[in-house]
Amino acid sequence: MNALPGLTFRADGDVGILELSRPEKRNALDDATIASLHAFFTAPPAGIRAVVLCGAGDHFSAGLDLSEISERGTFEGVMHSMLWHRAFEALEFGTLPVVAALHGAVIGGGLELAAACHVRVADPSAFYALPEGQRGIFIGGGGAVRLPRLIGTARVMDMILTGRVYDAQAGAAIGVSQYVCEAGGARTMATDLAHRIAANAPLSNFAVMHALPRIADAAPEVGYLTEALVSAIAQGDPEAKARVQDFLQKRAAKIRT
Repeated sequence: MNALPGLTFRADGDVGILELSRPEKRNALDDATIASLHAFFTAPPAGIRAVVLCGAGDHFSAGLDLSEISERGTFEGVMHSMLWHRAFEALEFGTLPVVAALHGAVIGGGLELAAACHVRVADPSAFYALPEGQRGIFIGGGGAVRLPRLIGTARVMDMILTGRVYDAQAGAAIGVSQYVCEAGGARTMATDLAHRIAANAPLSNFAVMHALPRIADAAPEVGYLTEALVSAIAQGDPEAKARVQDFLQKRAAKIRT
């Protein structure tokens, strides 16, 4: 695929390994990297059915590259925030489930990026913070929407106002990550989970990514109807019918723990 500034990509079978590749900047997210994320998730490589998002070096991402905003005016700031919104929406509501492998700093915009992923695995070295309050700025990469839904509004307010930092275990307890692995194992666990996800029916994965969060935000009566419609569409898919027959004929793989 075309060059993606700020990123490196390789395929591991039907799983793509997408790496933030600015380790000298602790993988701070500059405009070029955000544009690369948008380009990748808008038109992902053929044959890839899930993605692992990780960071080169000692950190996942230290967030926004502040060197790019020092001279930016108000209108330019609005446009910049919306650039991030488009990129992260292409990830969250794209065609590929994304598993984040988190280690070291996952702060500011890096935490906002992680929150847009569908599954998060944390190395024990991972730590989470929102230092925007100390910098005199406000979160702008969709974190004001995603993070309160993930960990609660009161916790997000506390992190911004006081500079509170959560380590990997505390972050998992409040819902930042779904998994905490052994030291150095985040990428391995994330890749294993991505291969499990890639083995699912694509339409089922798509329904989970697109319908489930919208149902959760909907009024109950809308959610029930949407669930019924999506469920019927999914089970009517030829691949779903084949998989159900495999199960009924005892040809399906056993459930793994």
